[in-house]
Amino acid sequence: MKRQENQPKRLRKQPKMRRMDTAVPMPRMHVPKKARRRRRRNQVQARVPLASMRQILLSTRWISLGLLALSIYALTLIGLDENFYLTAIPVEGVVSVPATEVVQASNLAGSHVFAADPGTAAQQIMDNVPGILSAEVTLNWPNQVHINVTEDSPIAIWIEGSNQFWVTRNGRLIPARSGSLGLLMIQSEVEIPPAPTPEAEIEAEDGEETAVATPISANIRFVPHDVLVGALQLKDLRPNIDQLFYRPSSGLSYQDGRGWRVYFGTGTDMAQKLVVYETIVEELTAQGLTPQYVSVSNQEKPYFLAQ
Repeated sequence: MKRQENQPKRLRKQPKMRRMDTAVPMPRMHVPKKARRRRRRNQVQARVPLASMRQILLSTRWISLGLLALSIYALTLIGLDENFYLTAIPVEGVVSVPATEVVQASNLAGSHVFAADPGTAAQQIMDNVPGILSAEVTLNWPNQVHINVTEDSPIAIWIEGSNQFWVTRNGRLIPARSGSLGLLMIQSEVEIPPAPTPEAEIEAEDGEETAVATPISANIRFVPHDVLVGALQLKDLRPNIDQLFYRPSSGLSYQDGRGWRVYFGTGTDMAQKLVVYETIVEELTAQGLTPQYVSVSNQEKPYFLAQ
């Protein structure tokens, strides 16, 4: 009898599962060589970028470059900051020399503190400012500068035409900066040559003549030692002498208040010359004569002109 097609198929009965007391070893899992190589290669590729970045960041070149960039940035800030420029410059020790002249000679005004050289500034002050014996320049961070100078005090006044000069202790002539100060005045009777025309005036482009300021300077830079010593000695012996005259040929002379000129020459023997001079005047006065001039430049051979 044939089975009907729509009748469900019967399943075969499976045998019972029995528990085995003995453990059966599981087969060992084995990773193929290609898979291991692929995994190792992937791990190396992941580590290389990190190692490279670490090596680049910690290399000496990059560290040096970073320090250089930081230094340039700091120097730029310092160079542009107004707090590092010398603007206020106090000057001490000046009496007759204007402080502005000292500051101008130092070339420190407006300079950066890193560009300022105290030694050079002090030397420029002594070289360019007449009457300064010594100068000291001190710099302090960030923009403090201090100038201390020592002036050479004058002991006499040298006159050439309408120009006056101070005479320092070593005989140097410097432009007078104030009044006479009660000092002995020595009038130079040397003829002053006229200033050259090209330096006195120039012709402007529009045809007008424009005066050019020229520095005032004396014919001599130093007063001869024997002249200065003789003049000071005469001043000490005769305090009423306010002005002496000087010619290279006859030396120092004095206009006596009684109406004549007396010539003393130069040197340190003014005391003896004064004695000789007074003796000659007494003799002439006793004879009723009035001298026109008396010369005791050579006290051993004096001469005079009287009437």
